[in-house]
Amino acid sequence: MNSDGDNADPTLFSEYPLLCRCRRPCECAGQAGRGRDTGTTTVRLVNDGSICIAPLFAAEELLRAEGFADIRFVPIPADRQVKAVADGKLDFALSLLEAISLIDTGAAIAVLAGLHVGCIELFAQEGIGGISELKGKRVGLQKAEPDLLTLMAAQVGLDPRKDIKWITDPAAKPLDLFAEGKIDAFLGFPPEPQELRARHAGRVIVSSATDRPWSQYFCCQLVGSRDYIDRYPVATKRVLRAILKATDICAADPPRVARRTVDRGLTPRYEFALQTLSDVPYKSWRDYNIEDTVRFYALRMREAGLIKSAPQKIIAQGTDWRFLDELKRELKA
Repeated sequence: MNSDGDNADPTLFSEYPLLCRCRRPCECAGQAGRGRDTGTTTVRLVNDGSICIAPLFAAEELLRAEGFADIRFVPIPADRQVKAVADGKLDFALSLLEAISLIDTGAAIAVLAGLHVGCIELFAQEGIGGISELKGKRVGLQKAEPDLLTLMAAQVGLDPRKDIKWITDPAAKPLDLFAEGKIDAFLGFPPEPQELRARHAGRVIVSSATDRPWSQYFCCQLVGSRDYIDRYPVATKRVLRAILKATDICAADPPRVARRTVDRGLTPRYEFALQTLSDVPYKSWRDYNIEDTVRFYALRMREAGLIKSAPQKIIAQGTDWRFLDELKRELKA
């Protein structure tokens, strides 16, 4: 859908002048929107229905201040959003492992930055104490990427293709099956973990926010179209600047951003949005190393037979840290 000024909420940003490092709220973003031409005033961002992408929605007014007039949130399922970037249907999306898989096949995309860690949780029924006990069990997922559970299972010696019975057909409603005790485990992606907790279903046996090694690496990474990045480098930097500032806002004021995500139709449940925004460590984009994340996951994916390329080839062909390196210096607290 196209954004419009009638839905704007400038107060969402005006209370955070320190995030912009200006004497007056958002003065620097306003200046950024003037001067050198960005080459385009249009940007297409994903709307996959997950709460994790709240920084993209929170960035809307910052993007306007950066000079963007046509800001589109395109509804695309989480498991197809990076393919949509590669196919030219989106300019930017978020990804964990899908981007690495597509880079391995030569897709014209690039990982630009990491936004946060820790939004994925593996739930299991009582009596299942860890991933190694999932052998022969039925595991469901809806929004989460199956490759992550594949890596988790491989880490403990399971063959995910043979040892796990996957329940992934949306028509089967895997989340409901788990909540009703009809399958053994469920890999949740917000707002799914929040719904399962509200329904008192199962218990968490792995959290990517707290359990190593997953908690040491980014969960959501910003991925851009190579065509957009190459044609509009100034615009790309401004998009990333707006999203990183919005990520800081998510960390600074979860209630306000949660209300915005509900008002914009990202999720119907305010309490689920607030819980996610309060739990996810959005400040981590400053502290974690995105290249280490790509290297870690590329290595594990290659070991599991999910990709053929070595980690260094993935990094060389499918990443671009120029904009992040510049913005880390500019936005340094």
